Amino acid sequence: MQFVEPSREVLAETLLAAGPGAKTLCDGWRTQELAAHLYLREHNPRVGAGLLFKPWKKVSEKATAKLAAESSTPETFAILIDKFRAGPPKLSPLSLRGVDHSANLIEFFIHTEDIRRATDRWAPRALDADYSQALWAELIKRAAILYRSVDLGVVLVNSAGPRHVAKRAAVSVAIIGDPGELIMHANGRTGQALVSFEGQPDAVALLQTAVVGL
Repeated sequence: MQFVEPSREVLAETLLAAGPGAKTLCDGWRTQELAAHLYLREHNPRVGAGLLFKPWKKVSEKATAKLAAESSTPETFAILIDKFRAGPPKLSPLSLRGVDHSANLIEFFIHTEDIRRATDRWAPRALDADYSQALWAELIKRAAILYRSVDLGVVLVNSAGPRHVAKRAAVSVAIIGDPGELIMHANGRTGQALVSFEGQPDAVALLQTAVVGL
């Protein structure tokens, strides 16, 4: 099933509902910086390169800041969201369904939650079972990279039943939760992820202070 387009729509509506100037979980970014990032990563190859290669990072940051500044009013912000909602250019690799799925399924979920969970009061969304399974399948593909800096073994336990060893070591900690919550934890949103831990107390304490994510 195709989940990226509905996820794009949910993200666009979440951005619009929050409006420009709202907080996000992305360090230093308000909603207009986040929207600028989402649009530029699909439409500006230099910005996309800056997300992957450090020599291009300043180019990416400058372009994002410029577009964010231009999109700081409700009217200009809505225009930017409409451009993001329209999707990538037809000649972009992201217009291919498989590439789109790999690049955007988790990206759109995380950034939707980056907006929702930046407020004092929030609750997890009730996700469709097939959508949760798709998120889990993408998570386990990249879990080893996301937990590479943790000096422990890490086992991800999907509350629906499946388990995945993200990293092997003599001492391990199990992280338990729904796929969306595991994704938030694995991508560094550890304080806003509704997960639980099983393991030796000192190992759990070490995991809770570890750097997680890219």
